[in-house]
Amino acid sequence: MTRTAILGTGAYAPDKVLTNAELEKMVETSDAWITERTGIKERRIAAPGEVTSDMAVKAAIRALEMAHTRADELDLIIVGTISPDMPMPSCAVMVQSKLGAKKAFAFDLSAACAGSLYGMSIADQFIRNGNARRVLVIGAELLSRLTDWTDRNSCVLFGDAAGAMVLGPSEDPNRGILGIKLRSDGDASSFLTIAGGGSLHPQSPEVLERKMNKVAMNGREVYKYAVRALPEAVLDALSAQGLTPADVTHLIAHQANLRIIESVCHRLGLPLEKCWVNIHRYGNTSSASLPTTLDEANRAGRLRPGDIIAMMAIGAGMAWGAGVVRW
Repeated sequence: MTRTAILGTGAYAPDKVLTNAELEKMVETSDAWITERTGIKERRIAAPGEVTSDMAVKAAIRALEMAHTRADELDLIIVGTISPDMPMPSCAVMVQSKLGAKKAFAFDLSAACAGSLYGMSIADQFIRNGNARRVLVIGAELLSRLTDWTDRNSCVLFGDAAGAMVLGPSEDPNRGILGIKLRSDGDASSFLTIAGGGSLHPQSPEVLERKMNKVAMNGREVYKYAVRALPEAVLDALSAQGLTPADVTHLIAHQANLRIIESVCHRLGLPLEKCWVNIHRYGNTSSASLPTTLDEANRAGRLRPGDIIAMMAIGAGMAWGAGVVRW
């Protein structure tokens, strides 16, 4: 059976750093309050004129270089994002054009913070059924332009970044993506929204005045949902491969909140040391979070051949899932 391997990883974060101390001057908050509740110390903000596809391309180039793959060898480009350059056409076709990936077909998917994991699952299907040999999966978010900077509960959370993975058939049948389990629950869709700008609330002066075009979040409900759903998803993904948490070498987690990560590790019986944590430096970068975290761990030499890597992410929808990879 053909397995899908992660052949290369890449990441990009803008140069501008927004610290908790700077946020203290913008809204009623404090470094201590933010750190205690989220683990975040700073986040990155895109430069004026920089758009989502620009960040995606920079991450993609690094992943392609690691994978020894040219852009014109790509068969498919998938971009997970809720903050594309524009509603239409897709961010993915902008990336295709900027990379010169003429052979690839390209599309976006919207699964919020779980976008990269959903993208991995789709890429895995195309590769295993023989319809693609090189797939570029990107998570890219420019959330600073969707953030209500007067809402102290949400504006402290988000940052801008992009992460990328090049996937292809594994030369070793024992290595690669072992399985991915995806879930969603529309009954919880009200927990995390951007209510304005669609067919329900088309753009209008009222939508802009009420800031319905910005992220709105019920943080308490998201937290409660995440700490229950994520351990279940990881256990489900591991069990499907005949594995248990004791078999996991590394946990690559969406960096939504340090308290969520700590809770999930505790419930799985995994020491936090097995989880690469960078939320203190980047905040929550939504779909970019999983691939940027994977890239950091990879480039740091943390991931070794044969390691069992569990991945997990959850976002608006609610949409979530977990995957298992033998590196």
